[in-house]
Amino acid sequence: MVLPGGRARCRVPALVIAVCWKWVAGSDGDVRWAGVSDADRAALEVGLALADATGDTVTVVTLGEAGAEVGLREALAVGAARAVRIDASPALPSAIVAAALADAVAGATWVVCGDISSDRGSGSVPAYLAAELDAAQALGLIGVDTAAAPVQVVRRLDGGRREVLAVEAPAVLSVEGAVAHLRRAGLPAELRARTAPIDVLDGPVASPERAELVQPYRPRARVLPAPSGIALSRVLQLTGASGPAAPSRELVALDPAAAAARILGALVEWGYELPALTSPAS
Repeated sequence: MVLPGGRARCRVPALVIAVCWKWVAGSDGDVRWAGVSDADRAALEVGLALADATGDTVTVVTLGEAGAEVGLREALAVGAARAVRIDASPALPSAIVAAALADAVAGATWVVCGDISSDRGSGSVPAYLAAELDAAQALGLIGVDTAAAPVQVVRRLDGGRREVLAVEAPAVLSVEGAVAHLRRAGLPAELRARTAPIDVLDGPVASPERAELVQPYRPRARVLPAPSGIALSRVLQLTGASGPAAPSRELVALDPAAAAARILGALVEWGYELPALTSPAS
């Protein structure tokens, strides 16, 4: 099978527990800000705890350029048995990153990821990864009991609620940074990790037509009249404190066409500029 960009897939054999890290290079070449997120470090600690409970080994996989090997050596120092770097730009879309990671970790019993990276922080790769592997998923975890069989996890839900799940392998877990603190490496392990081998696999190459512009959502600007008068008057005009209080909500029962027209009319009343709309018949 071939990944986008024409490179063949390469698989790391005999994986049992895999931990996926996202290495973020420092901005403008400043390596002081390079590294992995606390969530990724927590994911490695969860993976090591699973290995302690089962007697298996942990392989850490990251997709990135040569600088990412600094982070992989940190993972080797604290107990990972193997490190793999997929040679590709980390700025690829999440779906392509997950496809490359999925091929590298295929066959793993457990795949553990951080739920957020220290750059974009979309948290979408673990879900894509579970879909690629056709594995169970438990995402956004705030607690993992690796000693239980099956593994017991706690998910954060909206409204302060929690969900407790019993997860059986194969599965993809993504954890928050507060789930666990990564153990410290001893000096002998640190020294061994400096020269330990790191497997490098060919990764996908983003073609120009697949490049995506990623930027924060920015709502359409509102048009407001310029304030006038003394300072107090300008403040009242800008804040709307002197006007009548707007109703918090309005309940209407309309057919779809009338409801759409009502929504557009309300947006115009609130000062939003709407693009010119053409009817389907035109």
